[in-house]
Amino acid sequence: MKIEKIKDISILLAEDETELREALLEYLQIFFHRVYVASCGDEAYDIYKQKRPNIILTDISMPNLDGLDMIAMIREHDKESKIIVMSAHSDQEKLLHAIKLHLESYLIKPIKTDALKNILLDTVELIRKTTNRVYVSDTTYWDYDTDTLWDNSKEIKLRKMERLLLKLLFSEPNVCFSAEDIFKYLHEQKDEKKFSSHAVTSLMKRIRIKLPEGVIHNIYGSGYKVIPI
Repeated sequence: MKIEKIKDISILLAEDETELREALLEYLQIFFHRVYVASCGDEAYDIYKQKRPNIILTDISMPNLDGLDMIAMIREHDKESKIIVMSAHSDQEKLLHAIKLHLESYLIKPIKTDALKNILLDTVELIRKTTNRVYVSDTTYWDYDTDTLWDNSKEIKLRKMERLLLKLLFSEPNVCFSAEDIFKYLHEQKDEKKFSSHAVTSLMKRIRIKLPEGVIHNIYGSGYKVIPI
């Protein structure tokens, strides 16, 4: 039976042992659409800064930048990313230090896939319960708590009407809103305002210059909508 891959949550794997890294990567790709992989702490931290994965699965002992030091660097400014560590029995002292850095969970090597699967799925469920956002691409999402649009971990600056437009479209993803629907929503406090399709078209042109390609879909003859991944 084909498993529906998790598209709204990304994961970074950091492991220096080649055989284990390749096996874990293959396993993670069964469940996740977006899997990033690193063979050392330095590489993992660089990927983290670029991609800001939701989950980090990392070994504690790695070359160049130790896994423990990498976690500490992340936690200096990020308390939200869920971190799961893997350690050998000989790393118990390091593991005790890591636990103080707000870990989601830990696994003792050799890794048992059933235990890993349960931890990952529990973590995904937790993220979905506590994160109020919807993704329209691998890097672009709308945050419902703040009514803001983000791409590559940076907020896209929007004017008032642009924000209201996206707020309407994201209020019902996959639903098509006509130009008249949009106009009425944007000017609901102005009863005397006469509908203008040109005003909506002009707003769409302006906002699309700011947005990554494919955020707003134009449905010919019907209107506009956003489509989550």
